[in-house]
Amino acid sequence: MVDIMGHIAFGLLFSLPAWFLWDDRASVGFIALAVVASLLPDIDLWLVKLFPAQIHHHGITHTVLFVTVASLVGGAILAGLFGRRIDDWIESERFDTYSLFVFSSVAFLTGSLSHLVADMLSAPDIATPIEPFWPFFDKPWSLDLLWYNAMWINAGFISVMVVLHLVLAYLTTPVDHRYRLLPK
Repeated sequence: MVDIMGHIAFGLLFSLPAWFLWDDRASVGFIALAVVASLLPDIDLWLVKLFPAQIHHHGITHTVLFVTVASLVGGAILAGLFGRRIDDWIESERFDTYSLFVFSSVAFLTGSLSHLVADMLSAPDIATPIEPFWPFFDKPWSLDLLWYNAMWINAGFISVMVVLHLVLAYLTTPVDHRYRLLPK
Protein backbone atom coordinates (compact mmCIF):
# COMPACT_ATOMS: atom_id res chain seq x y z
CA MET A 1 0.00 0.00 0.00
CA VAL A 2 1.35 3.41 -0.96
CA ASP A 3 1.68 5.96 1.83
CA ILE A 4 0.68 9.63 1.71
CA MET A 5 4.05 10.79 0.37
CA GLY A 6 3.87 8.22 -2.40
CA HIS A 7 0.38 9.32 -3.43
CA ILE A 8 1.40 12.98 -3.45
CA ALA A 9 4.46 12.09 -5.52
CA PHE A 10 2.25 10.25 -8.03
CA GLY A 11 -0.08 13.28 -8.13
CA LEU A 12 2.96 15.45 -8.89
CA LEU A 13 4.11 13.00 -11.57
CA PHE A 14 0.74 12.94 -13.31
CA SER A 15 0.43 16.75 -13.18
CA LEU A 16 3.82 17.50 -14.79
CA PRO A 17 2.24 18.35 -18.19
CA ALA A 18 0.48 21.34 -16.60
CA TRP A 19 3.67 23.40 -16.97
CA PHE A 20 3.41 23.06 -20.74
CA LEU A 21 -0.34 23.65 -21.03
CA TRP A 22 -1.05 26.79 -18.99
CA ASP A 23 0.54 29.93 -17.66
CA ASP A 24 2.36 29.73 -14.36
CA ARG A 25 -0.52 30.55 -12.00
CA ALA A 26 -2.94 28.26 -13.80
CA SER A 27 -0.32 25.49 -13.75
CA VAL A 28 0.17 25.89 -10.00
CA GLY A 29 -3.61 25.76 -9.50
CA PHE A 30 -3.91 22.60 -11.60
CA ILE A 31 -1.03 20.93 -9.75
CA ALA A 32 -2.47 21.89 -6.35
CA LEU A 33 -5.88 20.44 -7.23
CA ALA A 34 -4.28 17.26 -8.61
CA VAL A 35 -2.16 16.78 -5.48
CA VAL A 36 -5.19 17.23 -3.21
CA ALA A 37 -7.18 14.81 -5.35
CA SER A 38 -4.35 12.27 -5.26
CA LEU A 39 -5.49 11.53 -1.71
CA LEU A 40 -9.24 11.43 -2.50
CA PRO A 41 -9.73 7.66 -3.01
CA ASP A 42 -8.46 7.02 0.51
CA ILE A 43 -11.58 8.75 1.84
CA ASP A 44 -12.75 5.18 2.37
CA LEU A 45 -10.48 5.06 5.42
CA TRP A 46 -12.87 7.60 7.00
CA LEU A 47 -16.08 6.25 5.47
CA VAL A 48 -15.41 2.76 6.88
CA LYS A 49 -15.83 4.24 10.36
CA LEU A 50 -19.31 5.46 9.45
CA PHE A 51 -20.35 2.49 7.31
CA PRO A 52 -18.28 -0.53 8.44
CA ALA A 53 -20.54 -3.10 6.79
CA GLN A 54 -20.72 -1.35 3.40
CA ILE A 55 -17.28 0.22 2.88
CA HIS A 56 -13.82 -1.34 2.87
CA HIS A 57 -10.41 -0.02 1.92
CA HIS A 58 -9.65 -0.34 -1.80
CA GLY A 59 -13.36 -0.73 -2.51
CA ILE A 60 -15.75 1.59 -4.35
CA THR A 61 -13.68 4.74 -3.82
CA HIS A 62 -10.80 3.12 -5.69
CA THR A 63 -12.69 2.80 -8.98
CA VAL A 64 -12.53 4.88 -12.15
CA LEU A 65 -16.30 5.35 -11.87
CA PHE A 66 -16.06 6.88 -8.38
CA VAL A 67 -13.13 9.18 -9.15
CA THR A 68 -14.81 10.38 -12.36
CA VAL A 69 -18.06 11.23 -10.58
CA ALA A 70 -16.19 12.81 -7.65
CA SER A 71 -14.09 14.87 -10.09
CA LEU A 72 -17.15 16.17 -11.89
CA VAL A 73 -18.81 17.07 -8.59
CA GLY A 74 -15.63 18.76 -7.33
CA GLY A 75 -15.30 20.67 -10.60
CA ALA A 76 -18.90 21.84 -10.40
CA ILE A 77 -18.45 23.02 -6.82
CA LEU A 78 -15.27 24.97 -7.62
CA ALA A 79 -16.80 26.49 -10.76
CA GLY A 80 -19.87 27.54 -8.79
CA LEU A 81 -17.83 29.07 -5.97
CA PHE A 82 -15.02 30.73 -7.92
CA GLY A 83 -16.16 30.99 -11.55
CA ARG A 84 -16.55 34.77 -11.51
CA ARG A 85 -13.34 35.55 -9.60
CA ILE A 86 -10.83 33.20 -11.21
CA ASP A 87 -9.78 35.57 -14.02
CA ASP A 88 -8.67 38.20 -11.52
CA TRP A 89 -6.56 35.70 -9.61
CA ILE A 90 -4.68 34.19 -12.51
CA GLU A 91 -4.88 37.16 -14.95
CA SER A 92 -6.44 35.16 -17.75
CA GLU A 93 -9.34 35.79 -20.06
CA ARG A 94 -9.57 32.08 -20.84
CA PHE A 95 -11.36 31.04 -17.67
CA ASP A 96 -15.08 31.48 -17.52
CA THR A 97 -17.27 29.30 -15.31
CA TYR A 98 -17.41 26.46 -17.85
CA SER A 99 -13.65 26.55 -18.44
CA LEU A 100 -13.03 26.46 -14.69
CA PHE A 101 -15.38 23.47 -14.41
CA VAL A 102 -13.46 21.54 -17.10
CA PHE A 103 -10.07 22.66 -15.74
CA SER A 104 -10.78 21.67 -12.14
CA SER A 105 -12.58 18.44 -13.09
CA VAL A 106 -9.58 17.33 -15.17
CA ALA A 107 -7.20 18.31 -12.35
CA PHE A 108 -9.23 16.29 -9.83
CA LEU A 109 -9.43 13.35 -12.25
CA THR A 110 -5.67 13.51 -12.92
CA GLY A 111 -4.84 13.35 -9.23
CA SER A 112 -7.41 10.68 -8.42
CA LEU A 113 -6.30 8.46 -11.29
CA SER A 114 -2.71 8.82 -10.12
CA HIS A 115 -3.84 7.35 -6.80
CA LEU A 116 -5.41 4.35 -8.54
CA VAL A 117 -2.27 3.73 -10.59
CA ALA A 118 -0.08 3.96 -7.48
CA ASP A 119 -2.28 1.44 -5.68
CA MET A 120 -2.26 -0.87 -8.69
CA LEU A 121 1.55 -0.86 -8.62
CA SER A 122 1.85 -1.51 -4.91
CA ALA A 123 2.24 -4.90 -3.36
CA PRO A 124 -1.06 -6.83 -3.54
CA ASP A 125 0.22 -9.31 -0.96
CA ILE A 126 0.19 -6.55 1.69
CA ALA A 127 -3.02 -4.70 0.78
CA THR A 128 -6.26 -5.68 -0.88
CA PRO A 129 -5.88 -5.40 -4.66
CA ILE A 130 -8.14 -2.79 -6.21
CA GLU A 131 -10.79 -3.35 -8.86
CA PRO A 132 -10.43 -0.04 -10.73
CA PHE A 133 -12.87 -0.84 -13.53
CA TRP A 134 -15.73 -2.08 -11.35
CA PRO A 135 -18.68 -2.41 -12.18
CA PHE A 136 -17.69 -2.89 -15.83
CA PHE A 137 -14.86 -5.35 -15.23
CA ASP A 138 -14.99 -7.21 -11.94
CA LYS A 139 -11.38 -8.37 -11.53
CA PRO A 140 -8.57 -6.98 -9.40
CA TRP A 141 -5.71 -5.30 -11.23
CA SER A 142 -2.30 -5.07 -9.62
CA LEU A 143 1.39 -5.49 -10.20
CA ASP A 144 3.80 -6.40 -7.46
CA LEU A 145 6.27 -3.85 -8.78
CA LEU A 146 7.52 -2.09 -5.66
CA TRP A 147 6.87 -2.06 -1.98
CA TYR A 148 5.94 1.57 -1.44
CA ASN A 149 5.91 1.52 2.34
CA ALA A 150 9.68 1.90 2.30
CA MET A 151 10.29 5.40 3.66
CA TRP A 152 13.34 6.02 1.49
CA ILE A 153 11.46 5.14 -1.72
CA ASN A 154 8.61 7.54 -0.91
CA ALA A 155 10.92 10.33 0.28
CA GLY A 156 13.16 9.92 -2.75
CA PHE A 157 10.25 9.84 -5.18
CA ILE A 158 8.56 12.94 -3.75
CA SER A 159 11.91 14.76 -3.65
CA VAL A 160 12.54 14.02 -7.32
CA MET A 161 9.04 15.18 -8.23
CA VAL A 162 9.37 18.46 -6.29
CA VAL A 163 12.75 19.20 -7.90
CA LEU A 164 11.36 18.36 -11.34
CA HIS A 165 8.42 20.70 -10.80
CA LEU A 166 10.72 23.49 -9.64
CA VAL A 167 12.92 23.05 -12.71
CA LEU A 168 9.91 23.07 -15.05
CA ALA A 169 8.45 26.11 -13.29
CA TYR A 170 11.75 27.92 -13.76
CA LEU A 171 12.04 26.93 -17.42
CA THR A 172 8.45 27.68 -18.42
CA THR A 173 7.86 30.93 -16.50
CA PRO A 174 8.84 34.20 -18.23
CA VAL A 175 11.83 35.91 -16.65
CA ASP A 176 9.98 39.16 -15.91
CA HIS A 177 7.26 37.23 -14.12
CA ARG A 178 9.29 34.60 -12.32
CA TYR A 179 9.29 35.95 -8.74
CA ARG A 180 5.81 37.45 -8.51
CA LEU A 181 3.23 35.40 -6.68
CA LEU A 182 0.43 37.95 -6.94
CA PRO A 183 -0.75 39.94 -9.95
CA LYS A 184 0.41 43.57 -10.24
